[in-house]
Amino acid sequence: MAFALPITVSPEDIDGNGHMNMAVYLQYAERARWACLQAGGLTQERLQAAGVGPIALQATLTFKQELFVGDEVTVTCDFVWDGKTHQTIQEIRKTDGTVSAEIVGVGGLLDLTERRLVPDAARYFRDLAADPTVFGLDRGE
Repeated sequence: MAFALPITVSPEDIDGNGHMNMAVYLQYAERARWACLQAGGLTQERLQAAGVGPIALQATLTFKQELFVGDEVTVTCDFVWDGKTHQTIQEIRKTDGTVSAEIVGVGGLLDLTERRLVPDAARYFRDLAADPTVFGLDRGE
């Protein structure tokens, strides 16, 4: 089951057309990714202590349905692992089930000393996380 973060659209999220600004969709996705990392026990401090940091390489945002002030949404995170990189599959879904946006990101873990992607991001997530199942990984036990 995907990680999910509830968010309510606020007035500052709205653009001149009266609906949510396009950049805010990406901000919601980013907020949900960090909340997901924290839910799995991967705080920014823990990652930095291990000498790595998450990095975004690509993001594709597909709009499906407008959002307005007061709309309550859930932003999900699912992961697909592939060596150096992973995909983060996210949806912004209204409480009635309507998908407002889909975000597919490609990311990795940056070795903060070498300034290169680590070769096996899933291993780091599995080894460092208090609960790697949040990221679709087994506990490695």
